[in-house]
Amino acid sequence: MTAGQPAGRRWRWGARLRAGLLGAACCCALMPAVAEEAPARTALRVCQDPNNMPFSNTKGEGIENRIAELFGKALGLPVTYYSFPQRMAFFRNTLRFKLPGQDYPCDIVMGVPVGLDEVSVTKPYYRSTYALVFPKGKGMDHVASAEDFLKLDPAKLKSLRIGIYDRSPASQWLGRHGLLEQGVPYKIMNADPAQYPGEIVERDLAQGKLDAVVVWGPIAGYFAQRVKTPALVVVPLKSEKGIRLDYQMAMGVRYGEREWKQQVEGLIESKASEIQAILKEYGVPLVDASFGVPNN
Repeated sequence: MTAGQPAGRRWRWGARLRAGLLGAACCCALMPAVAEEAPARTALRVCQDPNNMPFSNTKGEGIENRIAELFGKALGLPVTYYSFPQRMAFFRNTLRFKLPGQDYPCDIVMGVPVGLDEVSVTKPYYRSTYALVFPKGKGMDHVASAEDFLKLDPAKLKSLRIGIYDRSPASQWLGRHGLLEQGVPYKIMNADPAQYPGEIVERDLAQGKLDAVVVWGPIAGYFAQRVKTPALVVVPLKSEKGIRLDYQMAMGVRYGEREWKQQVEGLIESKASEIQAILKEYGVPLVDASFGVPNN
């Protein structure tokens, strides 16, 4: 998941032709079974971004690290990580990376949006939404919804500097409501490995360089908790007609590994209460399917 844009890129896979399947099935029926079982797992091998809090980092401090450790304990396996910046070609360099004569370096991505085609996506384990974040004491303390924010005095709205990640639903939302001139864009794809998505909140918003930000909910909630002065308010935003702001998040495995996917989905189901507790601990704004479903 790139900073500020959980939906990522969605590629459509063409339907596979079924011609010849009957003949192939007949041939297979005449051949002896030679398929070998997959080797037993010796570790839960996780593909992760090394600097992408609140999701993951090399210190194991993120939401996805915590859930991975939860799964590892349930499986009776140690958790290992293979790190690669979650920018361009993340899946090609992690989940699908395999040199001749070697094994894959990792077997699961702990956070992908439902609908992503690059991996085999599990059932979702949470739904969140983009959120508006602003400091208390700046004339917006009564704002508890998007409607409240948009009803601010027009002169007040025009004076705001609103941080967003470019090419994200946040920029669409500003455009819908005539606030693009107030937007301060940040790059989604930043080549600097030291950059992390929460900088927009805990650095620029906290230091007064911005008056508000609109970012993906887990980023908003986690970094708003970290900033003690000034106190920050997080207001979840509802999807609107033509603008999707809420997304279901799941996990990703390689295509063709059906049994492994089923095992992961079993863990998502059996550990649902613990997962929800972790998400709430990190301040993730959680919403359900009725939250502002857009009429696209």
